[in-house]
Amino acid sequence: MSRRTTPLPSRLPIDPYILALLGTVGLAALLPASGAAADVVGGLATGAIALLFFLYGARLSTREALDGLRHWRLHLTVLLCTFAVFPLLGLAAKGLVPAVLTPPLYSGLLFLCLVPSTIQSSIAFTSIARGNVPAAICAGSFSSLAGIVLTPLLAAALLGGGTGGFSADSLLKIVLQLLVPFLAGQLLRRRVGGFLLRHKKALGRVDRGSILLVVYTAFSAGMVQGIWSQVTPARLALLLAVEAVLLAVMLTLTWYGAGRLGFDRADRIAIQFAGSKKSLAAGLPMASVLFGAQASLAVLPLMLFHQMQLMVCAVLADRRARATDPGAEESPIEEPPAETSPAEPPPAEESPAEQPTRTPAAEPPAGGAVA
Repeated sequence: MSRRTTPLPSRLPIDPYILALLGTVGLAALLPASGAAADVVGGLATGAIALLFFLYGARLSTREALDGLRHWRLHLTVLLCTFAVFPLLGLAAKGLVPAVLTPPLYSGLLFLCLVPSTIQSSIAFTSIARGNVPAAICAGSFSSLAGIVLTPLLAAALLGGGTGGFSADSLLKIVLQLLVPFLAGQLLRRRVGGFLLRHKKALGRVDRGSILLVVYTAFSAGMVQGIWSQVTPARLALLLAVEAVLLAVMLTLTWYGAGRLGFDRADRIAIQFAGSKKSLAAGLPMASVLFGAQASLAVLPLMLFHQMQLMVCAVLADRRARATDPGAEESPIEEPPAETSPAEPPPAEESPAEQPTRTPAAEPPAGGAVA
């Protein structure tokens, strides 16, 4: 009698956008912007960040957020996982310095723990796993909105002056570059919302291009300052091991903790996928403001964790789906729509850097979301 084996997803979510990010890092290593060119690129990156958050605000729909208020216990659980449990684990990792992590890599790991959750990938994985998709939309959206304020405040409290330039001026820059454009987009949403819906593909390229420009600026500054001489392959391997443990702990806590709090299976799935993720699209612009020349090392842990969470959660979501409906026929996982970044549900668009994989049968509701 042959033993039935558990099939893996037909394709792991190795996002082409990750290759673009790596290519941008390589370009910054070979041809870093310096001198006057660095000033020009820095100005363009600042403008790109402001445009990015203006578009997030203009695409934001508040209907799902208002409808989701009745699930306040679930949303509060996700927020606590994102902005309390994650930071506590990050602080506990300080014991790994300097034996396992260098101080700059630890600062990046702690910053990773302060970043808000994703939206679109949380929705897609919740949908694959047959969880509560509307709850995932709202929970991810609230997390992203809260992160615009909570992430810099937590960075000020936990990272302090050791971030390579963090100060009250950095908080002001966050407000001016992120929050003000976001609010302006909200105010002008009725006027520009129709245009944005008609040009979603073009705006997706703006999202991607803006993030790539921020990455190039951050890594160019790191190359000019000689920061990358501090990182060895052995340190990178140790960082990956630490992040694998961090992800495993959060996936375990969100699943069994939600069960102990009395949530049903569908809600537990939403909590697990929304409460264990970190948004690359939200973290990159914030890191460029908060860390300055140190941003290249600060975002490295986030970039690695982001791809790891996609690959692990693709397999986990597939298993959850089969456990929920064992008789359901397996279907290959396909690529979901692109994702954007920090804010709340835009029309199903998140930065492609946040893209996971999902089954065609598990389509999340229209109204999309942000990373």
